[in-house]
Amino acid sequence: MENMYFSEEHNLFRESLRDFLKKEVVPHIDKWEKTGSIERFIWKKFGDMGFLGISYPEQYGGMDLDIFYMVILLEELQKINSAGFAAAMWAHAYLAMTHLKAEGSDAIKDKYLTASITGDMIGCLCITEPFGGSDVAGMRSTAVKKGDSYVINGSKTFITNGVYSDYLVVAAKTNPDLGNKGISIFLIDRDTQGVSATKLDKLGWRASDTGEIAFDNVTIPASNLMGEENKGFAYIMQHFATERLIMGVNAHARAEFALDYTMQYMSERTAFGKTIDRFQALRHRLADHITEVEICKTFNYTIADRLGKGEYVVKEATMSKLKSTKVADEVIYDCLQFLGGYGYMEEYPLARLLRDSRLGPIGGGTSEILREIIAKMVIDGKDYKPATK
Repeated sequence: MENMYFSEEHNLFRESLRDFLKKEVVPHIDKWEKTGSIERFIWKKFGDMGFLGISYPEQYGGMDLDIFYMVILLEELQKINSAGFAAAMWAHAYLAMTHLKAEGSDAIKDKYLTASITGDMIGCLCITEPFGGSDVAGMRSTAVKKGDSYVINGSKTFITNGVYSDYLVVAAKTNPDLGNKGISIFLIDRDTQGVSATKLDKLGWRASDTGEIAFDNVTIPASNLMGEENKGFAYIMQHFATERLIMGVNAHARAEFALDYTMQYMSERTAFGKTIDRFQALRHRLADHITEVEICKTFNYTIADRLGKGEYVVKEATMSKLKSTKVADEVIYDCLQFLGGYGYMEEYPLARLLRDSRLGPIGGGTSEILREIIAKMVIDGKDYKPATK
């Protein structure tokens, strides 16, 4: 399966990325996990290596590589055992920057996309609200047109990079009477008057900053509208396919990491005169988990291939996230159990893995919401359409 999608160039990229992460990132992870703040120098190093621009056009400093380079980046980020650090990177590169590329004007791309690729600017995507959660259409933030400006009021929550980013890609209602058909997308500079952020204290993803953001009469130029007015919900839905596939890939990668570590541990840990990987009850549970993860990975690669070819895969990406995050939680729960008391100790990787993995079925749309989306598409025949090509 891997040979179907990964060339020798892909494999060399994976090796260079793995070496970079081991040298430049891993030594700092424990500190960032404790402080909840990722130092700016590492963003610049990612930019210098081209890792933030692998999916973006060369005219903005990107590398314009195929989607499986993104898959490799996601997989390797999961295997340094800090989903928070990984989330900060991919939320910048594939949430905020995706909207810049798809809906940003030439001026916005020239300034913000270029600086995002080099690591000189960090972005965040602001959709979720305190009273809305997964209910995107129920957002209350508003953007009122006044002459050549928009005035934005409202709040967002659970925003990755929400505190330390340089700019915000924000969804707000330009026509509240139209419900989800009245949402638009805007770019707001962090230092704009009226923008404030509060850092949230999380169970997992400790290295990333997650913020609650308030907009108090924030006035921005009308040129900061991204795409067409009132088309924001369609843009969001289209890009959800990428986000959900990303979370599916993340899930199968961290599950693989957990299994690899656990199998190595079990091959060395002895009980009753033999290594514990010789006990049938444990072996067979491992076999089940290995099978489930391989199925998820194969499905995720197939959907990535289709997404990379431009297909509209909202349904399949939703399935990817739903299944893969569930499997990852089950795998990591059992892997911690296989380590016994050591699994519960912070100096072993499973404790952090368990906390970090638990966000999978919550963030980017809860599993309950994803099941309803799938049901609407499969049972009710709901046909979502792409907003942009």
